[in-house]
Amino acid sequence: MYVCSGRLPKPIVEGNNRMKRRILLVDDEVAVLLTLKAVLEISGFDVDTAASAREGVSKLHARVYHMLITDMRMESDAAGVEVIKAARAASYHPAIALLTAFPVSEEDWQRMGADQLLVKPMHTRILLQQIEDLIAAHEAKLARLGLTAAPLAAMEPAKKAAAGKRVPKKAMKTAAKKAASAGAIKTSTTSRVKTAAKKTAKKSAAKKPTKPAAKKPRDKKALGKAARRRSD
Repeated sequence: MYVCSGRLPKPIVEGNNRMKRRILLVDDEVAVLLTLKAVLEISGFDVDTAASAREGVSKLHARVYHMLITDMRMESDAAGVEVIKAARAASYHPAIALLTAFPVSEEDWQRMGADQLLVKPMHTRILLQQIEDLIAAHEAKLARLGLTAAPLAAMEPAKKAAAGKRVPKKAMKTAAKKAASAGAIKTSTTSRVKTAAKKTAKKSAAKKPTKPAAKKPRDKKALGKAARRRSD
């Protein structure tokens, strides 16, 4: 793994403002991702990670990066090539480094579209120096070609566009009135149903025939006296 000793290279600085460069790391080894991410962030870089070639391609389409560092062997032995192709097709022209533990000839990794080969494991200081040298050389190359990398202000156009879309106050008030009206209608309907149910219950109770009151049994002594009187 990457081992750090001595002082880390200073982050890129312009004037009094630190210029954070955004890097995308693509590797299916979580330990490599976490280690590299920590080292690069400590050195002043803004880092995103992807654990597969598919995720890496998706992030390249969704955001803007100054540099891509991708492994070669992930879902397949040549999965890294797909990530490099996506980076080459991006309009913001990122620098591209191929990260691998397997020996690759210079002719091969250049043919794949990479600008630099990074072999792991590598000493942290050397790795950081190579990354900074590559970014500087790549920006100089873009300048010679009349191209420029996308500025930080354009890093997340999708999020900015979404944040800029606000619901008009008039629409919000209309929606609130509709919701209140719907609640009032619901309440009115419920009360009407309850009233109708009460009236129906009263009518049903009025229609039911009343049972005649049961005659109370007369006392036996009274019955005996009445019988004697009749006989007399």
